[in-house]
Amino acid sequence: MRVGYARVSTTGQHTDQQEARLRAAGCEKVYVDHGVSGKLAKRPEWDKLLAQLRKGDVLMFTKLDRIGRSVQHLLDVVNLLGERGVDLVALDQPIDTVSPAGRMLFTIMAAVAQFQADLISSNTIDGLAAARERHGGELPKRGPSWTEDQAQTARALFAARDTNHMSAERIAAVVGVSRRTLYRMLATGSG
Repeated sequence: MRVGYARVSTTGQHTDQQEARLRAAGCEKVYVDHGVSGKLAKRPEWDKLLAQLRKGDVLMFTKLDRIGRSVQHLLDVVNLLGERGVDLVALDQPIDTVSPAGRMLFTIMAAVAQFQADLISSNTIDGLAAARERHGGELPKRGPSWTEDQAQTARALFAARDTNHMSAERIAAVVGVSRRTLYRMLATGSG
């Protein structure tokens, strides 16, 4: 049986495209985790998926980073599923763990994914250190993550939600912020 797994890290992201592609590739069931980091060992739908996979099944996903973020974690997943007779297929990467060549390519791509994650982390740390240095050892306080125009539009749409029938999620999407930011914006009463 072909089984799919889709995941997004934040609640503001959507898995629609991942799910559609997995179903088009022949997945009979697609497990989806919303707002769950790939770094977490425990992911509710991932855990259900692992419990359901059996010998001869094929686990499909769009990219390696959907199933894990570190090389060790990815290798652990491959080894665990390999022991159970489950193959892995990535739609956007030439990953197919059936052959020795496929397993080798998987290991190389997992190492590259880890390298990218390490670079991002290192650059973030360097950027924060530079910002602290520019501001006398402390990071400057962040201002609001929205503009006054966004706040005015959000307030107008939210006030008229009885007539426009827009959910908070839809208003947030129209304004260009997350639902959480929308509620903070409305609570402050100003931009």
